[in-house]
Amino acid sequence: MTDVTTLNGFTPTPDRQRDFRNVLGCFGTGVTIVTCMTESGPMGMTANSFSAVSLDPPLVLWCPAHASNRYSLFAKAQHYGIHVLSAEQLDLGLAFAKDGFAFDHCAWTENEFGVPVLTETLARFECEAYDLHQAGDHAIAVGRVLRAHATSGSPLLFTQGGYGAFAPFD
Repeated sequence: MTDVTTLNGFTPTPDRQRDFRNVLGCFGTGVTIVTCMTESGPMGMTANSFSAVSLDPPLVLWCPAHASNRYSLFAKAQHYGIHVLSAEQLDLGLAFAKDGFAFDHCAWTENEFGVPVLTETLARFECEAYDLHQAGDHAIAVGRVLRAHATSGSPLLFTQGGYGAFAPFD
């Protein structure tokens, strides 16, 4: 990391995007795969921009990049699934980051809305599109959770450009 740790900081200008990403990377996130059905079949995208929004109504968000060749497919999806990966699923996250059709790497089925849902992830949120806000080079996709699932295990985490797992303090 360059001089981003100085007391004065820096202004995140276009020529300092790498530095800004490094600072953002100090906040650890979980890793998700978002799925939807398209005219070409099931589609997936790895994303770490996931967050809870509201309990009533039950809303979550994720942020697809406009530059992604999969953006338009997710932007027009009326239903989608957000799958939280377990610490053992790094290969699955990497597969969907490279190829939106990587469903041969996992067990999945379709729910009643035609959404491809991965059946062996740590958690899953089955959503209907609620709102889509344009925000710089990304969009903020808000989904209303229709069904939530969870199993036991540890989440896959991403921070400072690397992947790892959560280890609680004793």
